[in-house]
Amino acid sequence: MMDFKMIEWPTLAMLGLCYGVWAGSGFLIFPDFPVLALALMAVSAALHASLQHEVLHGHPTRNAAFNELLVALPLCAAYPYRRFKQLHLRHHNDERLTDPYDDPESWYRAAASYRRMGAPLRLVLRVNNTLVGRIVFGPALAVAAFFIDDLPRLWRGERGVRRAWAYHAAGLAGLVFIVQGLMGIGFLTYLAFAAYGGLAIISIRTYCEHRWAGDPDGRTLIVEKGGVLGLLFLNNHLHLVHHKLPAEPWYALPALYRAQREAWHRRNGGYVFRSYWAIARAFAFRAKEPVVHPAWRQADESVRNDRVGVTPAVHAGPQVGCQAPSGSELARG
Repeated sequence: MMDFKMIEWPTLAMLGLCYGVWAGSGFLIFPDFPVLALALMAVSAALHASLQHEVLHGHPTRNAAFNELLVALPLCAAYPYRRFKQLHLRHHNDERLTDPYDDPESWYRAAASYRRMGAPLRLVLRVNNTLVGRIVFGPALAVAAFFIDDLPRLWRGERGVRRAWAYHAAGLAGLVFIVQGLMGIGFLTYLAFAAYGGLAIISIRTYCEHRWAGDPDGRTLIVEKGGVLGLLFLNNHLHLVHHKLPAEPWYALPALYRAQREAWHRRNGGYVFRSYWAIARAFAFRAKEPVVHPAWRQADESVRNDRVGVTPAVHAGPQVGCQAPSGSELARG
């Protein structure tokens, strides 16, 4: 029996808001204002991705199966929840954070794999290291890389992968039925605008979430004022706090940050931006760093690391990482 005292009601309320806005947009707004409806559905899909992230960390109840059911309808469509969970929990190994092979969410490339890329792909990756480029190209690159790596695992029947995709297929079937069958929205239209738009919004958060630093704690960002985006990201703008206290619910993070603000800043070496607007001003059209990892994987390496299951050529997990600025580039204004 579920212990109602242990339920995190703010998270359930946010789930209700997410599905309510999404459904209301599709059923009520789309017939008269399709552009507005798809925009609101994209925002809802981004919020849903944040809620999936919350769920994989053990929220909002102690029942993992029930939690998974709460986010089973894949509004962003691309990633099986269980694969996202597996890869993201590996990402939380801070000692290997940003490693091109060991961190499933790193955007850095190993030097050897970068040299093997064609000139067009290198150009796309350089553009992708700007904020605008990440919003436009990042979701497509991440989804393509994930599929390239995961579909052979599905074919080989690797443990847990087939089940994850089977559950995802069931969720997708439900999504198609609701979107196209009930709402009357072409599913390709939904994918192109609502689902892709949701992933693009999430890419604003993940763009500079991590950087290379010798101290693992210095690799994770703090954005002090998240604003509306901070709410949409469930306070993951305070990302260092989340990485150090991953079991804490999203609504506890601001108080935990405020209680030791200066200590958090010291802990991550001052990797702090005042707002997402500060990030946009600094890096909208300027890459934060070169594509190749500045310290790791510099030697020729022809063998991929199958412990994590990533493709060295173009690789980023469901929640992608970022490229890091140098210390002189940290924007605080």
